[in-house]
Amino acid sequence: MSEKVTVKVERNILHLPAIALRGLVVFPNNLLHFEVGRDKSIAAVEWAVRNKSEVFLIAQKDMKAEDPKAEEMYQYGVVAEIKQVMRVSDDLVRILVEGKFRAKRTELDTEGSFLLASVRPAPVRPIKAEEETEAEALLRNVKTSFDAVLSMNPRISKDVVFAVTSNNDPAFLCEYIPANLLFRFEDKQAVMEESTLIGRLRLLVERLHRERRMLEIDKEIAQKVDEAMDKNQRDYYLHEQMHMISQELGEDDDTTAEAEEYRRRIQELHLDEEREKKLLKEVDRLAKMQSSNQEGTVIRTYLDTCLDLPWNSFTEDDLDIAKAQRILDRDHYGLKKVKDRILEVLAVRKLAPDVKGQIICLVGPPGVGKTSIARSIAESLNRKYVRISLGGVRDEAEIRGHRRTYIGAMPGKIINAMISAKSSNPLMLLDEIDKLAGDFRGDPAAALLEALDPEQNTTFNDHFIDMPFDLSHVLFITTANDLSAIPGPLRDRMDVIELPSYTRVEKYNIARKHLVPKQLKACGLAGKVTFSQNALYGIIDGYTREAGVRTLERTITSVLRKCARKIASGEAENVSVTGSSLEELLGPRFVKPDFLNRTNAIGIANGLAWTSIGGETLPIEVQVMDNGSGKITVTGSLGDVMKESAQLAITYVRVHAEEYGIDPERLKKCDLHIHAPEGAVPKDGPSAGVTLTTALVSCLSGIPVRGDVAMTGEITLHGNVLPIGGLREKSMAAYREGMKTVLIPKDNVPDLYEVDDEVKKNLTFLPMSDLAQVLNAALLKPKSVSARHPHPAKKAKPVEAAIPPAPEKPKPGAVC
Repeated sequence: MSEKVTVKVERNILHLPAIALRGLVVFPNNLLHFEVGRDKSIAAVEWAVRNKSEVFLIAQKDMKAEDPKAEEMYQYGVVAEIKQVMRVSDDLVRILVEGKFRAKRTELDTEGSFLLASVRPAPVRPIKAEEETEAEALLRNVKTSFDAVLSMNPRISKDVVFAVTSNNDPAFLCEYIPANLLFRFEDKQAVMEESTLIGRLRLLVERLHRERRMLEIDKEIAQKVDEAMDKNQRDYYLHEQMHMISQELGEDDDTTAEAEEYRRRIQELHLDEEREKKLLKEVDRLAKMQSSNQEGTVIRTYLDTCLDLPWNSFTEDDLDIAKAQRILDRDHYGLKKVKDRILEVLAVRKLAPDVKGQIICLVGPPGVGKTSIARSIAESLNRKYVRISLGGVRDEAEIRGHRRTYIGAMPGKIINAMISAKSSNPLMLLDEIDKLAGDFRGDPAAALLEALDPEQNTTFNDHFIDMPFDLSHVLFITTANDLSAIPGPLRDRMDVIELPSYTRVEKYNIARKHLVPKQLKACGLAGKVTFSQNALYGIIDGYTREAGVRTLERTITSVLRKCARKIASGEAENVSVTGSSLEELLGPRFVKPDFLNRTNAIGIANGLAWTSIGGETLPIEVQVMDNGSGKITVTGSLGDVMKESAQLAITYVRVHAEEYGIDPERLKKCDLHIHAPEGAVPKDGPSAGVTLTTALVSCLSGIPVRGDVAMTGEITLHGNVLPIGGLREKSMAAYREGMKTVLIPKDNVPDLYEVDDEVKKNLTFLPMSDLAQVLNAALLKPKSVSARHPHPAKKAKPVEAAIPPAPEKPKPGAVC
């Protein structure tokens, strides 16, 4: 741009160099220092100084814009005179300007070396006559608001205070106050843009009120900060005093460092806000206590227990089903149903990883491997294994812990097990859950309801921890000998799997594959002692009588101890244990054959019974004494239900006496004695009804009962045979005692699916629906009895007619 250009006035239009201001507004009649750093702004200053020209100062809307366009700048600015210029550096100039009058730009040329603006003066319209009252009120409000601002901001210079308080010219105040107070530049520009004096007064009142409110808020914040700092300083001072006093007394208290360590460990756990807040509160309490304080010991125990819990620690499940099957087959022989159930759990977890933990209950007689299989399951899942023994637990607090208000309080067994596992998803074995017993201290079985419910155990609450702990990832396995001893609500929460008694063949395989190698290693006899097949079967048949294999293992150990003595004394280098050498090593066989009807005896029938350790045979004897008084004697430690079954049997015999050749008159006069051997063993239950009736009919009619037949079933007054429970265990007892045929209630045919395959291969099961069928099948000569029948219309049905058709997909030997 030519330096010979002069400022011209055309129709009240001025052509002046312009300077764009960032965050700055200059008012008329005010002096202001500011720095100029942009090339175009420096060029405008230099041109104005050389040509003794005024400049047009205008604010830009966006403070970040480096080269603003015309539309990015406000319309109104001020024409100012440059009073002083000082070059600070090559690219920075500091100038002092004085505002002359308000102006509005009409054009703005941004293409040259500096901004060139065409402006025209824009004086402010004075107050009209009808606005004077309002203006006076606004002016008074301006003065009042300024005083309020001054009271909260005493750093305002005295010159400004004097100029404002001593001047009542609204035009002067509307420009002087915004120019000298720390208003936002948008607020200052709003005043600049306003073209009426009354409007400027309104804006000024509004901005002063806003400024006063902001100062009040700043003062409140500052006051709160000061109070907080004073409290912190006071607490620090008091803590330092306590620390020095403790040192003087020889009680140097390290609780502060200890509390900081607890605080660090809590924060590293990344617990949710509620749990973290509760633990930090206990840490704060500990930090304020002396180390000798007894309450501090309680807090330390609580914090240590909570921090030892595996809040966010998990082990990754190994979901290789083939590997799991290999481990289960390696450690346990048989138990097919249990193994299949565990592999099903693995398969479901593989397809649905977020599935909640299951609760499995293993029920069976002692020694069948309920406890040991849980450890194999944990290994196959690659989970931590913890065991809780519940036998004899009577106090509810042993499950859910004691509250911290009690002396010696401690968490319950479940929380202690989680601490031992160091994992949030272990396999937890609750052993002997049927041995829980409640008393005045509470019911521990009820305390387990929450832990064993997948819908509730996400927030299990131990009384000592007093915070919810998630047990939903735990795989619970419980064991029991007697399912009926488990309370109904607790049993309903578990998936029950029943483990049968071992057959003779299974015991042999377990002994050969597991027990003998284990005890050979334990006794240091590996490779020095061998067991023949006859020896193992001899031990099983002659020296052990149990559902499981615990006594079998102890007997094998006893044999090995005697072999070890021989080898250690030099009598032999190797010992081979055979069937014929068992009596020399163990003495005479002490498992004697049961008292059973093995020779088709009269008045003796072989019944079957269920016990908590498996099935047993239950023979029933009946003797008749003529010339009596009709007295009935029942012995053998029988319970009320079994005595009632005997009454039912007697009634049935009296009603159907003629059908089986029994003299009714003799029956009225004779005495009957019913006995169940092993009289010291209590016996009860309705399933001996068919056995009692068969023995009675045999004794009174003189017809022998087949010695290879065992029977079970409840009877009604009209001779119907009702279903019973425990068929699997009872059939196992019949198989063990060498029976060939088992008479069962017709409605128990579906239960044959649960009977072991080995048993079904060696036994013939005959389903019965009434006592006539039972007697025809059990008595040795039913045809001769029916020949003496005086009433052909009441002839007993042959047994073949009572057998239902075979079920779909029958097992071999299941139903004959």
